Amino acid sequence: MQTPQKIAVVGSGLVGTLLAIYLKRLGHTVHVYDRSPDIRTVAFSGRSINLVMSNRGWKAMQDVGLEDEIRKIGIPVDKRAIHTQDDTLQYQYYGKEGEAIFSLSRGVLNRRMIDLAEDAGVEFFFDHKIWDVTLADATLHIGETERGEWEDIKYDKVFGADGAFSRIRHRMQRQSMFDYSQEFMKIGYKELHIPANEDDTHKIDKNSLHIWPRGNFMLMALSNLDGTFTCTLFMPFEGENSFEQLKDEKSLVAFFAKYFPDTKAVIPDLVKDFFKNPTSYLAIMKCYPWTYEDKVALIGDSAHAIVPFYGHGMNAGFEDITILNELITKYGDDWKMIFSEYEKSRKPNADAIAELSRRNFIEMSAKTADEKFLLQKKIEKWFSDKHPDKWMPLYSRVTFSLQPYSEALAIGDFQNKIMEEVMQIPDIEEKWNSLEVENSIIEKLKSKI
Repeated sequence: MQTPQKIAVVGSGLVGTLLAIYLKRLGHTVHVYDRSPDIRTVAFSGRSINLVMSNRGWKAMQDVGLEDEIRKIGIPVDKRAIHTQDDTLQYQYYGKEGEAIFSLSRGVLNRRMIDLAEDAGVEFFFDHKIWDVTLADATLHIGETERGEWEDIKYDKVFGADGAFSRIRHRMQRQSMFDYSQEFMKIGYKELHIPANEDDTHKIDKNSLHIWPRGNFMLMALSNLDGTFTCTLFMPFEGENSFEQLKDEKSLVAFFAKYFPDTKAVIPDLVKDFFKNPTSYLAIMKCYPWTYEDKVALIGDSAHAIVPFYGHGMNAGFEDITILNELITKYGDDWKMIFSEYEKSRKPNADAIAELSRRNFIEMSAKTADEKFLLQKKIEKWFSDKHPDKWMPLYSRVTFSLQPYSEALAIGDFQNKIMEEVMQIPDIEEKWNSLEVENSIIEKLKSKI
């Protein structure tokens, strides 16, 4: 147990709320501030992408005994369901038998996490706008407006968990020697909706991540407990097959009839949802350092916002907490050392999952429908099943292990070079599971160690 301190967490999202639970259980007084109303009292807006929990997220939940509570509100997803343009359906299983990610509604999960945090003794302050922080003494500056009168509240520590556009980070950026970059993708997203059947069952397979890959754009759907699916349309803002072209009901209906014909039966409110819900942006944000002395630290999206194509924004943020907690156990009250080791440990891994997430859009939107790519994945799974000590596919390293993201990326690149050579073997389509291919991979692994 650490010496009790008074700690503020700015941001009542998933990472901020879980962090607050950890800190409270360590004996600290924990106050969570959020500029928005209590999410439990408002309808969730139509700008969500469903979350998937994988091993890194579950590890953070297990360490504070919340895994069983959260599993109750999730649905296991063990495969991709690929909807081709010719109306065929192909399944691509994740990992080994029994391995699955869990689909979770962001709103449902966030509400449950706040309840659990309050049960643990965390105090929440909603509708409280944090405009600035004095880094030297961890003082928060709160007020109704940015230029109005502020109330100053001093803490021993402040954690910025206030997302990609963090006010806490904004103050840290104004120091010298603070690196910061922000990149908006040319792809945006819009939330759509598949309602439940009349008996509250799902219209399509609930245990699949449904993908309609169409090259530079795609539709995706993940199930919810109430029988519905949250769908997300990802596409460029401008140019051919883009949001700018879908300006009226006629163009939208024609577009979906051409590219997503099998959705007509399951998305009855397409026009209403499309024009009601906002078109949202995707950004990658990187910065360093993440901490100031032993007073202030960034965590989650405020330190490393990524795009959602690997489903690891939440998982990476939860892993921040796991590593922070391990360092607290190791260093006790030496918060300066805890913060220093935390940012050094997490920065390379945050950069790696950002790169992996960027790449995965290409895999999901285009490669999942490519025969050569599918054959490559088939060979990898076959070889991995035969030689689990020699090969673990990249997706499994990222999703079903706790291997650091930076290591997973490096090994994944190494394995991909081997597979590029294997795919050049003459008649690979006929002899993909032959002794020749098996020995070729083994030799390439030996030669490149």
